[in-house]
Amino acid sequence: MARREDRRAPGRLTLKVILDFDGTLTAEETQARPLAERSLQTLAREVLDAPLAELAAAYEATRERLLAHSERYWWEVNGLVASYCDEGAFILNTTTLQVMLREEPAYAAAVAARFPRAEYDPVVDCTNHLFHRHTAELPPAFRPAARRVLEALIRRPETEPVVLTNSLGDKVARHLGTLGLPGPVSILGDTRQYAMDPGWHHRFPHPALGPIQVWPLSAERSVDLRRPIYYHALQAAMADGSRLAVVADTLSLPGALPLLMGIPFYLLRTPYTPAWCAAAVASHPLGRVLEDLGELPGAL
Repeated sequence: MARREDRRAPGRLTLKVILDFDGTLTAEETQARPLAERSLQTLAREVLDAPLAELAAAYEATRERLLAHSERYWWEVNGLVASYCDEGAFILNTTTLQVMLREEPAYAAAVAARFPRAEYDPVVDCTNHLFHRHTAELPPAFRPAARRVLEALIRRPETEPVVLTNSLGDKVARHLGTLGLPGPVSILGDTRQYAMDPGWHHRFPHPALGPIQVWPLSAERSVDLRRPIYYHALQAAMADGSRLAVVADTLSLPGALPLLMGIPFYLLRTPYTPAWCAAAVASHPLGRVLEDLGELPGAL
């Protein structure tokens, strides 16, 4: 996208405010059910060759089981926990589909046949495909404060809004274009916050625990920080000397890594935000919980 005019005071570093798209700028809680319905229809027709009613019943039963014991179920990539199932509305949908597809042998075999050259594994590739395909079909569902917050950040000489996404960015650019913003907004795309790498040996300084790769939150939950693609994306965003702040609606995917990199993180509390996520963010010296997206400009 076009670069905006540089209005910074001489010698003053820009604060790049990196805002997650799905769930932060948008109300994904209103989109999760349509996404699930479209995903199940595609699975029934194109992947599993199974009755839609059968898949819908399996989905609901799996979803209920996951929510009853959310500490036991997660989005798994390369054998590591990318996110717990209850952290987001879209994450719950993805994890429900993954567990459902892995646990039923006939479903798992059909997915393996449909995705024979998987980048991660057939189930993860399948759910990634469903997510990117069908979220691109959904109309934008911006939170009420989204335009006002982006406009405020655009107009401030010292801040630069950057929209974060795991997608390539075309969906995000198209949806942002509907807001009629007074200036361009950069997109930090294809960040693959879920891309876990067990062979990555980088460690991060924790204020109490020292160098860690896994951030223990409680006896039941921890956040694995081995996300090298996302790490390098954040490093690249700072390469011009800018400071960063990250704003998102979930912890494991977009939030924990910035905190352990020394980057302030603002967690937006949503209707689906679990208490354990908010507590973890609030307990970190660089973490803050926002009750509404509209609070962001004043909190920076």
